[in-house]
Amino acid sequence: MSEKTRQEAEQALALVEEVNAVILPEPAEANAVVPLAAAPAEVGAEIRSRMDEIDMHDTQSIVSFGSAAQAELQEISQAMLNDVRNKDVGPAGDSLRGIVTTIRGFSVSELDVRRERSWWEKLLGRAAPFAKFTARFEEVQGQIDRVTDNLLEHEHKLLKDIKSLDLLYEKTLQFYDELALYIAAGEEKIKSLDENDIPAMEAEVQAAPEGDQVMKAQELRDLRAARDDLERRVHDLKLTRQVTMQSLPSIRLVQENDKSLVTKINSTLVNTVPLWETQLAQAVTIQRSSEAAAAVRDANDLTNELLTANAKNLRDSNKMIRTEMERGVFDIEAVKQANADLIGTIQESLQIADEGKRRRAEAETELKRMEAELRDTLASAKARRDGVGDNAGTAVPG
Repeated sequence: MSEKTRQEAEQALALVEEVNAVILPEPAEANAVVPLAAAPAEVGAEIRSRMDEIDMHDTQSIVSFGSAAQAELQEISQAMLNDVRNKDVGPAGDSLRGIVTTIRGFSVSELDVRRERSWWEKLLGRAAPFAKFTARFEEVQGQIDRVTDNLLEHEHKLLKDIKSLDLLYEKTLQFYDELALYIAAGEEKIKSLDENDIPAMEAEVQAAPEGDQVMKAQELRDLRAARDDLERRVHDLKLTRQVTMQSLPSIRLVQENDKSLVTKINSTLVNTVPLWETQLAQAVTIQRSSEAAAAVRDANDLTNELLTANAKNLRDSNKMIRTEMERGVFDIEAVKQANADLIGTIQESLQIADEGKRRRAEAETELKRMEAELRDTLASAKARRDGVGDNAGTAVPG
């Protein structure tokens, strides 16, 4: 809330106390219409002055009897209605509900600055949690300022309505009392007609010559008809007075509601809204502190991770180096394997040599056999060529 708005709310507090201090007068008892005979001199004079307004020969005076008392009341009511028509006077309760809804919609617990945005939030371009928090706070602050100004406007209008209702109540009460005078005047006039004027007119009809009796009788009927019209008018005034009395507590009830609402609005502006703003400011500060604490925690976690990782790397590296340092130039297993392979090679070489010697011996034996067979064959062929063979034709030339 701005300083200007706060000052206006505090200034309105004096106006609220002023309208609450007004005590409206109570109406007189119902149907307390004082007859002329029992009325004090001052009231009796008022009743007679209203009786003088009645002209039994003028129907309009009978129909409009008592309507002048309502003229000023109608002017006040019409002025209030015109003020309602010419101005936008939305209910202040909507503004109160609106500001409560605004505050309820602001939830710090829904935020988590450590949370990474999901791929869906990144795809939609949604802001990071704390950026969203700050933007939401600025939006809520703006809404509070707008609703606060709206509440101030409602408060001023309600204060004006309360004062107008004070005046309307006073004029309605005056109209209520005025109706009692008109009713008393009408009843007194009817009594006078019944006891004096109508009997006198009846006597005139009876005493009039035969030629004038018709005219006198018509005047008597007109007087009786006017008397009945006046009686109906007085009855309407009694009904109007009863309705007027019923409207008095209605006006006070509306006024009390407006006063309660004004008091609630002023209390909201002076006490509740600053408290809300303080709580919102604390929420932002707490969130920033949480963010700073999270940054410090992340730094400490990183330091611990580096220390742990370096110690583990040092251990692994030292193990590998010391292991290599303690190894010989040749591993015994490698020498053993090489020796076994060498022995196997020598043995294979000896086996191959023996096998070769055996095969050569076999080859020599075979060569000798083959040579003997060839020699025998050649010898047999030579004998046949010399004719020594079985058939001369079979000799092979030499």
